[in-house]
Amino acid sequence: MKFGVVVFPGSNCDDDAVHALRDQLKQDVVKLWHKDHDLQGCDFIILPGGFSYGDYLRTGAVARFSPIMNEVIKHAERGGYLMGICNGFQILAEARLVPGVLLRNTNQKYVCKNIYLRPQSKSALITAELDDKAYKIPIAHGEGRYFADADTLKRLNDNDQVIFRYCDEAGNIVDEANPNGSLDNIAGVANERKNVFGLMPHPERAADPLLGNTDGRLILEQLLNAVLV
Repeated sequence: MKFGVVVFPGSNCDDDAVHALRDQLKQDVVKLWHKDHDLQGCDFIILPGGFSYGDYLRTGAVARFSPIMNEVIKHAERGGYLMGICNGFQILAEARLVPGVLLRNTNQKYVCKNIYLRPQSKSALITAELDDKAYKIPIAHGEGRYFADADTLKRLNDNDQVIFRYCDEAGNIVDEANPNGSLDNIAGVANERKNVFGLMPHPERAADPLLGNTDGRLILEQLLNAVLV
């Protein structure tokens, strides 16, 4: 399995993703520049967090048209694996690779703190074998409020495409545990084929024991175990 981490102007979590995958999980990882047209034979593409193009227009709106996104979209359409984290999730939404949109947090503030997630989908590779419990993962975003219309929300639930919901430390999915006002506490979704995953929290920032939290590593390990079968 070869991972490619796309770097846009303004990306700031690319090294976090590389460190988690290469140094912690011992995977083959390369960086892919946004102007490239070659995915260098990568099997799994990561769109990292940050502020691509300064978040002009809307978060992810400009990055969606970067040259490399033509190849990323083709990769996903062929069934290749693709994950967007935070700003990467916003780019996926702008490219219509996952359903829904990410709006300004309800408190109109940038939120940076540890929150708790509970896995939802039993058919998506990233969550299928995770224990049904709360995972402590950091978030860092100002526009992470997930929204979709009623028909889209119904399809997401009917197709088991919601991969994570915000919860409290005990795993209860309650309004008080929702850090940004996301619809139905949704923290991440997959596409219908379940080869594309978008999530606002940062598992790559909770993968190194030196940070005192390795819940994110558990999520990344589950993903690896699933795709390497």
